[in-house]
Amino acid sequence: MPEDKKIEEANKNAIKSINSGTILKTKDSKYVDFFIKNAKDSLDSAKVLFDISTNEKTKNTLGMPNFNGFLWVINSSYYSMFYMARALLESIGVKIKAEESVHFLVFNALVYYFYSNGKLEKHFIEDFENAQEESSEILGREKVNSKFPSQAQEKAKEIINDYSNEKEKRARFTYEIGEIAMKSKAETSLNRAKKFNEEIRKILKK
Repeated sequence: MPEDKKIEEANKNAIKSINSGTILKTKDSKYVDFFIKNAKDSLDSAKVLFDISTNEKTKNTLGMPNFNGFLWVINSSYYSMFYMARALLESIGVKIKAEESVHFLVFNALVYYFYSNGKLEKHFIEDFENAQEESSEILGREKVNSKFPSQAQEKAKEIINDYSNEKEKRARFTYEIGEIAMKSKAETSLNRAKKFNEEIRKILKK
């Protein structure tokens, strides 16, 4: 969970991104509905995958008795939160102008524009980051960290070391969750995403 120091870093990084133009505040908010729809589609996908994965009759009817979609429940749940975060930022005209580190930038912008002024409670920021970390561990997507990304690519040695460490962690994560509590983890992710989506919708209606 993000500690106060990490929140402070996120704010600082957001300011750097604003100054560099990768986080841009405009008067345009025309894509709110687009992000909300993506969030709903992702959450619906997570719900369906969870229901199929926990219903033996449905799996047999579909001819997939061994179907297990829990990993994708976790991933789809996170993306529903990610898209709702984008909708929230879009509602006040905040654009993310970068093809890389988008998840990193969205997290920082969410902290800067909505947590720092008390519009979003800390536990929702924590939930968002936890979901983000789990999704990145599963699929090898970029991981949020407290360092502001330089414009140049990291040195080859650092990339190799990071890749090696993350690959090992993802393998361990996937194995341990699969053996211990994959269903429980997926259920937690889904419930967390539902609450996050509900909270953001409330803010959007204000």
